[in-house]
Formats: sequence, C-alpha cells, structure tokens
Amino acid sequence: MNNQNIILYLKNAAEKYPNKVAIHGKKQSVTYAQLWTDVQQTAAHFQKKGLQAGDRVLVFVPVSIDLYRSVMALFYIGATAVFLDEWSTMKRLRICCKLADCKGFIGITKALILAFFIKELKAIPIKLGVKFSKTTSFPSIFEATSADSALITFTTGSTGTPKAADRTHEFLHEQFESVGYTVNAKPSDISMPVLPILTFINLANGATSVLPNFNTRRASSLHPKKLIAQLNKYQVSQIISSPYVIKHLAQYLEKFPTPIPSLTHIYTGGAPVFPDEAQDYTAQLKNVKSTIVFGSTEAEPISEIDAKEVAKADLLKLGGLPVGKIYPKATIKIITIKEGPVEVKDWKNWVLPQGEVGEIVVAGHHVLKRYFNNPQAFKENKIVYGRTIWHRTGDAGFIGDNGELYLVGRCKQLITYKNGYISPFLTESILASIPQVHRGTVMEYGGNIIVCIELLAHNLPDKEVIKSTILDALPFEIANIRFFKKIPMDPRHQSKIDYGRLRENIIL
Repeated sequence: MNNQNIILYLKNAAEKYPNKVAIHGKKQSVTYAQLWTDVQQTAAHFQKKGLQAGDRVLVFVPVSIDLYRSVMALFYIGATAVFLDEWSTMKRLRICCKLADCKGFIGITKALILAFFIKELKAIPIKLGVKFSKTTSFPSIFEATSADSALITFTTGSTGTPKAADRTHEFLHEQFESVGYTVNAKPSDISMPVLPILTFINLANGATSVLPNFNTRRASSLHPKKLIAQLNKYQVSQIISSPYVIKHLAQYLEKFPTPIPSLTHIYTGGAPVFPDEAQDYTAQLKNVKSTIVFGSTEAEPISEIDAKEVAKADLLKLGGLPVGKIYPKATIKIITIKEGPVEVKDWKNWVLPQGEVGEIVVAGHHVLKRYFNNPQAFKENKIVYGRTIWHRTGDAGFIGDNGELYLVGRCKQLITYKNGYISPFLTESILASIPQVHRGTVMEYGGNIIVCIELLAHNLPDKEVIKSTILDALPFEIANIRFFKKIPMDPRHQSKIDYGRLRENIIL
C-alpha cells in the first residue's frame, strides 16, 4: 500500500526546492529545507509528550509559521489536527471542543493560560505550546490510508451549530488537486493566501507564501497602505482572499493610486461578489486578472468566473448572480428545495428543468464525504445515491442556457412570494447600487416583508427620499424599511450578512 500521508507533499517540495523560501511570516521567514527539518523535530517533540497516531489535537494558534509547522507535524505522526480560526468566539470554542473530544491542545501562551479557566479546554489531558525540542532523531512518517483523518475544520455555523468537516488524507489530496487546478499554483508564484487552507496548497506546490500583515479576526486591522507595502516588498504575484480584502484594497487604490507591478492575479472566494464590487476590482486593478471562485467548506471549487463577466452582469435580467463554468471534476444537479433530509430513489422526481431555481447539489472526489461525530449533519447535508455521496450546498441557483451556474442565495433565506421567491441575495445587490446605501437586505418577519438598510452616513435628513428610491427599485411590496447603524456581518469573511444576528436586532 502506498503511503497516503499528505505530509509527503512537503517532503517532496523540500527535496526539490530546499533553499527556496516556503513562508514569509510577520517577523521571520523559513525555507523549505528548514521548515521540513522543523516539522520533523516538532513531530518528535509531540510524540515525546504523549501524542500519537489517531489522537485529535486542538490547534489554537494565530496564523503564523508556528501554526503551519504544528499542523504539519501532526500530519507527520498520524494525529488529526482540529483547526480553529482566529475569529472563533468563546461560545464557538466551547462548542467545537465538545464536538471534537480532543486528547491534545496546542496554543500560544495566552491560549494555554486561557485553558486553565475554560472547563472544556481544561479537560484536555495534553497541553503544549508552540516551542519544540531540537533533535536529530526523527520518527518515521505515519503510514496513512486514504480513510485516515488528517484535519478537522468547522463550518461557519451561520445557519446553526458548526459542523466538523472531517478531511481525510485522501480528501486533502483531491482538494489540493482541485484548488490547485483553479488557482494554478506554481513553484514560481509568490502568493498571499489570506484563507489559511490555501497556504497548505502552496506548500504542496513549492510556491512561496506571504502571510498577510493584519489580523483576519479584526476587520479594523486591515490597512490597505500597509498591505500594498507588503505586496511590493515581497513581489507578490497573486492574492487568494475573501472579497472583503480585495474590496478594501480596490477602494483604497481608487483614492490613492499606487502601483503593485508584481501582482498578476487575484482569486476570491468564501462569499459572493456582486457586480458593483467586481467593477471596483476591474477598474482599480486593470492589469490584474481577477477570478471569483464559488464553493463551500465541503466542496471547493464548484465553479469559477472572471470578475469582468460579473462586472457587466444585470442580475435582474439574468435572475441570478453568475458564478461561471462548473469545475470539470464536479457534477452538479439542481433539485427541488426541501427542508430536512432528502432521500433520492429516482433523480427524475427531484431534478429540475434547466433554468429553474432549486438547491445546488454537487458530487466529486473533492467533495467532503463525512462529518466528525455528527450523523445528523450527514443526514441533513448529504444525499447517498448508489455509491455516490452528494453534498447539499444549501445554496439556491440554476444552470443557464450557456451551461454555466447562477446563484440566487441561501435556500433558507428565500422568501416565498406569490408564485415564486424573493431572493435577499439579489435584493442586496439592488440595494447596494442605491446612492447613500452602504448595504441592505430583505427579511420576512411576522408575515411582513421588511427591508433593512445601513447607510453610508448616519442621520441623513433625506431618509424619506431614500425610502422612496428603495420602494421604486424593488419589484415587490414592502411592509417597512428599517435603518440600522450597522448590519452584522459573518465573522470569518466579513463579506456575508449574518441573518441570525440581524433578525435578533429586528426583534429588539
């Protein structure tokens, strides 16, 4: 049996590019050869401290060289890294600890101190920092099978309890191949991956990763001027990020034009990009190709599209947001929208005609097959048909006459109206195009349709004029328009509205 351990990607890269910089961190850099040696030493250190193959280990370390070294050392010994993003709240931390049932915990000093005061962390028997002991005696690489768990990550949980995505070594192989196909990572690239999983893919391909100089948990820490300086310092050729970062970069460049001569490509994912944002990308980054990738935690990628195509799209005319050509190794179906589990005996009873709106379901080798310790999540989010496991994305959309995919929004957010649906997703694009409106959406509350608005400036004297403009722009009847100082956004990407928190604000 061939060893399926995902760590072999790094070993091979270190052998091919020993003196090349693997990661430029915030304070230091590391070559592939040094990173491989550090990973081996860390693996030996972990084993000495009692961690072994099959153990689940919670990693609560900020994005840094230490983070990637620690996670890859866990891959090396066959342990499963349970990864929590920096933006995790205390409530989320407790839930994820309960779900994962870890034997080990790796954290920076602050996290280790915190572990003494949180019972869920205190109950974890082995607690380690990010430092490791130097040694020349390295353990053997764990002989992983395709079914062995390598990494557990959590969905955002914006529509409920976060699900633990169980990424096996086989799944990561497929994900590296599929995402690598989309972002076309090459050894010659100097890449800034703002989304952490992409750094692993860069390391697998021999590219150089530049870790961003802002805290992805705090949106206020993003300073475009400093970001541009970092891009120019390291001659970054591509950025892989959520739309939030690219949007603010484009807005800054509009006010303060600054050359970034090395930058040739931008990839965005994790949240939708509407035409007005795509227009900013293409206008302010004229010589940079911008690709928008549609996917999810469980299936990345599903499709991709050039930002120039989105920039000129008329969403009302199209009936959805174009998200482009379907990834060649992904199989897509559009099925009838239904709450709760779906059991399919015959696809003919579920699959909708081309052009009709339904839930997007996807299958492929790069599509997640299982969740950790959560049979209910599997039942609700997967469809088993023969030997194929289909993933229910929870996104509503349709396939156009051109064979490309269009997005209409989250299925759970669609509002039944007359003989069809109101899409908050499409409404948000319309509202964003209205002068003085920063963002807005539509919700059903108490049987009434309410429009929620966040203005670019508060206490404007002409709110009645804005109300009139909104009423004229929207093709459905509105019971009320509510103005908010700030509409809550998802903590991870800062690019999607947190409908649950917004609904709570409406109640208040």
